[in-house]
Amino acid sequence: MYRIALKMLMGDRGKYLGLIMGLTFAALLITQQSSIFTGLMTRTYSFINDLSQPDIWVMDPKVQFVDDVKPLQDTQLIRVRGITGVEWAVPLYKGLLKARLEDGNFQIVNVLGLDDATLIGGPPVMVEGTLADLRRQDAIIVNDVGAATRLARKPAEPGGRPVPLGVGDVLEINDRRAVVVGICRVSRTFQSQPVIYTTYSRATTFAPRERKLLSFVLVKAAGGVDPKELAGRIARGTGLAAYTAQEFKDLTFNYYMRSTGIPINFGIAVMLGFLIGTAIAGQTFYNFTLENLRYFGTLKAMGTADTVLLRMIVLQALVVGALGYGLGVGAAALFGYLMRGTELSFRLVPEILVLAGGAIAVIVTFSALLSIRRVMKLEPAIVFKM
Repeated sequence: MYRIALKMLMGDRGKYLGLIMGLTFAALLITQQSSIFTGLMTRTYSFINDLSQPDIWVMDPKVQFVDDVKPLQDTQLIRVRGITGVEWAVPLYKGLLKARLEDGNFQIVNVLGLDDATLIGGPPVMVEGTLADLRRQDAIIVNDVGAATRLARKPAEPGGRPVPLGVGDVLEINDRRAVVVGICRVSRTFQSQPVIYTTYSRATTFAPRERKLLSFVLVKAAGGVDPKELAGRIARGTGLAAYTAQEFKDLTFNYYMRSTGIPINFGIAVMLGFLIGTAIAGQTFYNFTLENLRYFGTLKAMGTADTVLLRMIVLQALVVGALGYGLGVGAAALFGYLMRGTELSFRLVPEILVLAGGAIAVIVTFSALLSIRRVMKLEPAIVFKM
């Protein structure tokens, strides 16, 4: 009987392929849009991921996310260092500044000032040069993507390719000379601006004059001290906000989810894929069942039990559902692979595969229920009227 069910399913090639294409498109759209959404949201806290050394981030209590910098007084660093359980605490400057390029154009860059003594918080991967080179005069380290795109020099000939910024090139940041001593690789950020590393003292000279310039205090908990407990102790002792790295990521993630239109825009795209898949697959599967009613009627007239017919329809739904899911998810994964290394954010995680699988399961279940209802009400005598 199951072989007959498969022959009925694949006998009409046009409808068979239409069913699979509908489910493939639904799985593709759901997986692709969900992966882009996940990648985009991951970029909102990629800067926190890159700084793996500190256990705790200390900041102004009004800070809402990682790029919402509200400077502190430098004396706050000393207060944090005085809290019991702190192994070390270092300053970090983070700010958006204007860099003047060789051709006179300006470019907004994300400047990070690291502790002069320890250079804690440096880039995770150095492509050229070393982190210690930051101790040279006017030294900066630029990320590779920024150096090859927005900070690149104009091509030597019209129509040529821009020349990536390299070691030894000079920029001006707030009218101060900055010499590139290294190229690094960092995670892409939500704002996609070039990232420049330098020392804390040099970053404060690049920044416009302000009374407060300390963006964050990075803290390492002493051995045996629970970072979450220490964060609470720092908050109570200084009146500042103190989060573990995971809590700061959650704060940033929740801000973008709550205060931007990103979730609803991607949610609509995912829902659209689900509805289109349901409409195409549901209607095609139902029409397929209607056109095969005479065969189901014949089987009923021959004494085939309803439960056997039900299993035949379920088998047909499972086959098209599995094929559509596999092809759709595979196409989405191929899309992500081909777009790797570009500005497009794409992150396919196991939870998205489960989500897409659940959506396809709902679609085929709905389609199968419509068909099962029609077959269960079928009178065997109908075969003699066709």
